[in-house]
Amino acid sequence: MKIIKMVMLVVIVVTMCSAQTQLGDIWNKATQTAESANPRSTGLSSSKISAGLKEALTVSTGRAVATTGKPDGFLKNEAIKILLPNSLRTVGKGARLLGMGSQVDDLEIGMNRAAEQATPQAKHIFLNAVSKMTFDDARKILSGGDTAATDYFKRQTSAELTTAFEPIVHNSLVNVGVVKQYDAMMQNSLAGSLGGQNFNLDNYVVGKTLDGLFYMLGQEEMKIRKDPAAQTTSLLKEVFGKRSLTDY
Repeated sequence: MKIIKMVMLVVIVVTMCSAQTQLGDIWNKATQTAESANPRSTGLSSSKISAGLKEALTVSTGRAVATTGKPDGFLKNEAIKILLPNSLRTVGKGARLLGMGSQVDDLEIGMNRAAEQATPQAKHIFLNAVSKMTFDDARKILSGGDTAATDYFKRQTSAELTTAFEPIVHNSLVNVGVVKQYDAMMQNSLAGSLGGQNFNLDNYVVGKTLDGLFYMLGQEEMKIRKDPAAQTTSLLKEVFGKRSLTDY
């Protein structure tokens, strides 16, 4: 009887402590304590949690790339649609007053088309980042906020994505005539007098492409963390389908 009481006391203490620990601590203790503390538990090993997280990242990046890297993926999505920057809005308004409204519209359409053509290049870069992820990286992502994985990708892939996107965006802007349209608008006396001639169109579109891609990636990450319907594989359901984070 004394042994039983002692075991019960230990279990109560462990339970109270667990409720106060951070998810990172729970991660570290998952393998050692999950089954020994509760034989009936379906506690997941650290390796399975890591595998589940990597699968979640593979799924979420695939969805984000597929959503943005298609016709109208940027243009018809108001959350990420690329518009003229604030510094050129006055130039655009002036161009419309001069009967160049269609050129302004074509300019915006061309910028979005360039982003849609560049985005598919992100897939292999994202997958490479997932494959290089360390156990510590995975632990920090799981214990982080709703977009911790997206933030990780921003740190790890932004430079490589920029390098990959730049030639695609430039060639696309040239091929669809955006550069000519932009130059024509800038050469107009009103547009030029408003300071638009120093604007780097390529850099702007690349930057907005990255912003839109990471925005959509963050949306996909939040879905997988919170929405059972987005947990489309058995491993995702097992890792992210727990009733609460303390189930780990």
